[in-house]
Amino acid sequence: MRILSTERLHLRTLDAADAPFYLKLVNDPGWLRHIGDKGIRTLDGARNAILEGPCAMQREHGFSLYLVVRRDDGTPMGLCGLLKRDSLPGVDIGYAIAPRFRGHGYTHEAACAVLAHARDTLRLPRLFAITGPDNLASNHLLQKLGLQFIEETVLAGSERPSNVYRIEFTSPVA
Repeated sequence: MRILSTERLHLRTLDAADAPFYLKLVNDPGWLRHIGDKGIRTLDGARNAILEGPCAMQREHGFSLYLVVRRDDGTPMGLCGLLKRDSLPGVDIGYAIAPRFRGHGYTHEAACAVLAHARDTLRLPRLFAITGPDNLASNHLLQKLGLQFIEETVLAGSERPSNVYRIEFTSPVA
């Protein structure tokens, strides 16, 4: 189901048929370094992760990580959307773009649409984000989107430090 559209992108809910792309993305070296190893190594594992993760979250909360596809040809490019983690006091934005699509502004475009959706449609009062202190591109993107650095901390269930960001929806989205 299509959730959002931008000039160059569509963001839609994930389904089991997206498992081949998902499997490749979660095993990309950039994902492994900055997000972590989810231990997904097979198509069945990817299907299960999609069904138990984004699909379940969409049913439960009305939002999830969405598949980012190129508007003109439907090519899957990455993920961008909203998550509810037990380790944060509110909903957060997450994203990951396949290597060949990095550096073209797609992540910023998708994240702007997700922020506007969170503010205008879901009426969330604030949004959080987390990224590794060493993930310079992600830290820069979050600041460009208008999120403010709150703290560096080790979140429950993690061994690595994370930079925590927040935006209060009283100011316009970048």
